[in-house]
Amino acid sequence: MVARLDSTAADFEAQFAALLARKRSAEEDVDGVVADILAAVRERGDAALIEFTERFDHLLLKPEALRIGGAEIAAATAPAAEIAALEQAAERIADFHRRQMPDDQSFRDDVGVELGYRWNAIEAIGLYVPGGKAAYPSSVLMNAIPARVAGVGRLAMMVPSPGGELNPLVLVAARLAGVDEVWRLGGAQAVAALAYGTASLRPVDKIVGPGNAYVAAAKRQVFGVVGIDLIAGPSEILVVADGANDPAWIAADLLSQAEHDELAQAVLISDDASFAATVTEAVEAHLAMLPRPAVARQSWHDLGAVIVVPSLDQAPALIDRIAPEHLELALDKPEALFDQVRHAGAVFLGRHTPEAVGDYVAGPSHVLPTSGSARFSSGLSVFDFLKRTTIMRCGPAQLAAIGPAAVTLAEAEGLPAHALSVALRLADEGS
Repeated sequence: MVARLDSTAADFEAQFAALLARKRSAEEDVDGVVADILAAVRERGDAALIEFTERFDHLLLKPEALRIGGAEIAAATAPAAEIAALEQAAERIADFHRRQMPDDQSFRDDVGVELGYRWNAIEAIGLYVPGGKAAYPSSVLMNAIPARVAGVGRLAMMVPSPGGELNPLVLVAARLAGVDEVWRLGGAQAVAALAYGTASLRPVDKIVGPGNAYVAAAKRQVFGVVGIDLIAGPSEILVVADGANDPAWIAADLLSQAEHDELAQAVLISDDASFAATVTEAVEAHLAMLPRPAVARQSWHDLGAVIVVPSLDQAPALIDRIAPEHLELALDKPEALFDQVRHAGAVFLGRHTPEAVGDYVAGPSHVLPTSGSARFSSGLSVFDFLKRTTIMRCGPAQLAAIGPAAVTLAEAEGLPAHALSVALRLADEGS
C-alpha cells in the first residue's frame, strides 16, 4: 500500500531515507548478455543484426530490409487529429529549442589576448525509439527536433518492430522531425550498429533516446566510442499541492507517471492531511475507471508516497533531496517556493500546468534526468547536440605579458618542453 509519511513523526527521517533508498531498477543483470551482443555486431555486422532481430523481435529480415524505405515513411498515415496534434507539438518544440541556441563569443582581455569560443553541431546522431505496441511518437519529436535545431547533419533512428508491428504514427513523427534514416532495429544490437557501424549503416557520433535495460546497458558500454545523452531510469513525479486543489486533478497527475512503468514513482507533498487523504481516495477511484490500471496500480501501491508537512516551507528541502524528474507546484503563487528549489528536471508551475502537457506540447524536451540525477544533470536540449571549441590568439606583446607565468608553471610541473615552446618565442622577441 502507498507509503504515508508525517514530517512531524519521530521516525520521519528514517522513513524518508527509506523512501529515497527504495530500489527502482530492474534486478536482472544484463551486462554480460549485452557485451556479447555488442561484440557480435562489431565482428559480424549485418549478419548479427539479422540474427538478433529474428531471435528477439521474431522478425526475419534480409539486409536490404533493415532500413525502412523512404516510400514507406512517406506513405505512413494516421488519423487527422493525431497528425495535427503532432504538428502542433513539433512546432512548439522547435520554437522552444530555437530560443536555446547560443551565440559564438570573441573578445580581448585586459592585456589584449583574443579569447572566445565557437559552437558546432555534432555531425551524426543516433536516436533510439521504443517500438511495437508501446510506441511513443512524442519521443521522436522530443529527441530529433532539438538535434535538427542544433544543426545536426545526419539523424539515424532505430525503432524495433517486434513481429513486424510498427506504429505508423512513429513514422509520421520521424517525417515531421526531419529524420534522415529509419532502421527496423531494436535492443542492444541497434546501439551496437549505431556505435560501430556495419556494411549497411554508417556509425554515428552520439546516441540519444530511452530504452529498456538492454539498451541502457549497451549505451553505458559503448560510451567513449560514441557519446550518449543519459541513462534513463523509471519515470517519477513529485507534486506539491495545498488543500485548495481539486483532489481528482492531483490524483490524475500522480497516475500520469505511475502508468508508465511498475517501477515509476509518484509522490505527493501537502500541508493538509485531510486533502492528502482525499487525493489517495481519488487515486483509487481513477484506478477503478482506467482501461488498463494494472501498471499504475502496482507503481502507486509499491512505490508511491504521501508526505504531510505542517507547512509547505518544509517542501523545498525535501524536493532537493528527492531531485525529481518532474516537479509540479500546484499552488496559486508557486514562484516563492520554486525560488528555493535547486534540483528538479522540469518544473510545472500553478494549478493548470499538469505534467502531461510537458510530455507532449509545452515545448521543452521531455527527456529528463531520473533517479535523483537532477542533482547533477539537465534535460535534453540543443546543448546535447553541440560542441564548444575555445579560441585563443596572442601577438608578441600579449605573449610577453602572460608567457613568463606559463614558463614558470611548466617548469614547476616538470614539463621542460612546455616551458621551452614559450621561452623560445619570448627570447626571439626580446633579441
